[in-house]
Amino acid sequence: MSGLREQRYRRPELPLVPLIDVLVMLVLFAFVTMRFNSSRTLNITVPKVETAGVNQFTGRIEIGVDRDGIVTVNGQLVDDANLEALLREVRDVNRDTPVLMRADETTQFGKVTQIWDLCRRLGLNNIRMQARQ
Repeated sequence: MSGLREQRYRRPELPLVPLIDVLVMLVLFAFVTMRFNSSRTLNITVPKVETAGVNQFTGRIEIGVDRDGIVTVNGQLVDDANLEALLREVRDVNRDTPVLMRADETTQFGKVTQIWDLCRRLGLNNIRMQARQ
């Protein structure tokens, strides 16, 4: 019986100190990332309106100028007087509406700068010029 030894089993231990450290860090992380709502909410019912959200324009305006100086806005032919009125309406809805200028490379530079200046005078400052590479 010398070949068989009696094996002693150690009692399993649970390392509590690292477990407590991890739990403290989790609680601390939860408190740091928690959002406390300090504002009071009112229990109200808002009235129903037929035109709610009607004047919200989220698109963009594309102004095209061809080589003959003809101006289009989103594909529709527009003269100079109607262009200013149309851009005023866009400004009244949303000043941050993107305006994309597309002009033929042979277009007179004066026409493009007049339209660009009109947009800036009306407060539409999000203007881009489309070009090719």
